[in-house]
Amino acid sequence: MDFQKQTAPTPATELRASDADRDRVADMLREALAEGRLTADEHAERVDGALHAKTVGELEVFIRDLPAAYRPPAAPAPPRPEPGAIPVAADANVVAVFSSAVRRGRWRAGRRLHAYAVFGTVEIDLSEAIFEYQHVVIKAVSVFGEVRIRVPENISLRGTGGGVLGKFEVSPLDSADSAAPVVYVDGWAVLGAVEARPRRGRTVSDILERVQDKVDRKLSRHLGR
Repeated sequence: MDFQKQTAPTPATELRASDADRDRVADMLREALAEGRLTADEHAERVDGALHAKTVGELEVFIRDLPAAYRPPAAPAPPRPEPGAIPVAADANVVAVFSSAVRRGRWRAGRRLHAYAVFGTVEIDLSEAIFEYQHVVIKAVSVFGEVRIRVPENISLRGTGGGVLGKFEVSPLDSADSAAPVVYVDGWAVLGAVEARPRRGRTVSDILERVQDKVDRKLSRHLGR
């Protein structure tokens, strides 16, 4: 009796690389260039090699000496809170009508924030914000205007909305920590734009550590007087 010959599974490093695999490596190389870990020539050489790589193992050669290659895998973001769990009323409103409005720096992010741009520009930067709640909802509406939202790159980011002759673009983000804050961007862009994405190099923990260091130094100087 003949039996079908069994073969060992192909090692992961020998699997054929996909376009998504190449894009992921290209993103890591771009971050390394921005952080100064690679020179322009090294970046160009590695990107060219990644684009011509045939297997996953060949791709890994170009990032194995970069910290990004050893980041912990992202954890699934917690489910969105049930309706009514987050108040309908906004903790703060950021409005720009034929003007611009900015919210950035050290500020406390409430559970709900409303942003309206009408023939204007609204910028909301959460990269240094204090998150008092795990779930933060931002309602963003742009009419002939633009709403730009930036978040730390170690939180989770989700978006629900659309555009009417406009652009609604939210870059989904998953934190490696399931307890990390989650920002939900809901809204519409009518002949305008709503954009939300991570701000590279900014993380919640790093910011908190820097602030605490400043507080400690100021306290030491005060006590030393």
